[in-house]
Amino acid sequence: MSNLQNWVGREEVRTDQIRADPARFMQATLDIKPSLSEGDPLPPLWHWLYFLEAAPARELGRDAHPKRGGFLPPVALPRRMWAGGRFDFHRPIQIGHEATKRSTIACVTEKVGRTGPLCFVTVRHEVFQNDELALSEEHDIVYRNDPDPNAPTPAPRSAPESADFSEVVEPTEVMLFRYSALTFNGHRIHYDSDYARTVEGYDGLVFHGPLTATLLIKLAASKAGKAPKRFEFRGLTPLSGMSPFAIEGVSEDDQTKLWAKRADGALAMSATAEF
Repeated sequence: MSNLQNWVGREEVRTDQIRADPARFMQATLDIKPSLSEGDPLPPLWHWLYFLEAAPARELGRDAHPKRGGFLPPVALPRRMWAGGRFDFHRPIQIGHEATKRSTIACVTEKVGRTGPLCFVTVRHEVFQNDELALSEEHDIVYRNDPDPNAPTPAPRSAPESADFSEVVEPTEVMLFRYSALTFNGHRIHYDSDYARTVEGYDGLVFHGPLTATLLIKLAASKAGKAPKRFEFRGLTPLSGMSPFAIEGVSEDDQTKLWAKRADGALAMSATAEF
């Protein structure tokens, strides 16, 4: 644990041009006619299309993520997942202008859960444009062991039964491929079904957690008619096997409670948007 604690406070800075093409390609990925151009505000959470890391192939791990021990700590547990995040939107990120992201390892915490040892790493990101803070983000990563094929599967929580609004999402291999390409995410669970099943124990290809969060915040913003000031989400159980799922929510004053519901009724992700 002490060695991992040495990574707390580690920082990296990346600068990128917020070009229109990635945003337009993201629109196409979501089956929206591409229309964004220079000067338009970047939709919330689409900053994940920028500031990307391109590690050489020889520096990739088993799952095709970059090997640990560089910016991220060298956690020994083999499986890595996006557990959740919290966001404050201070001002819109403008397409067509340069921006800078400063990332800092905020904390490293080891725990023991129902399925064995866990390690949580929280990374704090700040995005600046024109020397002004545009976005603050806390990104939670969880590391865990490979699944024990003989262990019972914990029963998932059930999603809420009532919603003010609901949409059905029908995943496709093309959607997952495009989002992986746009975010330069090489994680094999999103495109290698054999690996996802036999190594990491999923039912099949896994729908991206960040993409689920992006769909939830998009739904909340469309219902409110404006962009949120704050958003947070937590992944609870995977969306795997390419089954359709629902994104739903209820509005409460200036707050919207949101969730993703699997076909079996399980709660896959919970989220809150504040306006």
